[in-house]
Amino acid sequence: MKARYHVGDRVVFTRDKYTPCPGPRAKNIFATPNGETYHYQVDKFWVVIEVRPNGDLLVETRRGKTHVVRSDSPQLRKATLFERLFKHRLFPHPSPQAFA
Repeated sequence: MKARYHVGDRVVFTRDKYTPCPGPRAKNIFATPNGETYHYQVDKFWVVIEVRPNGDLLVETRRGKTHVVRSDSPQLRKATLFERLFKHRLFPHPSPQAFA
């Protein structure tokens, strides 16, 4: 079976959030039952810096943080052509040592 993700792939992770004030990139916004906070989703634009033998991915954020994400997570997907072309500034520029 061929690996679905490779080092350097741009990926989008959709994160659920609950706050009193959704940000400008929030989508699928719903008020919680008591109406004091909102439930919404935000797309996080990351780059794969390592594919582990068990299939997990080590990804890097725009601010240089790293996360381990399961490659079969329903919240994770490859970036579309539109996102790669028109939202390229939202993706991190991985450091060269990340690929060493």
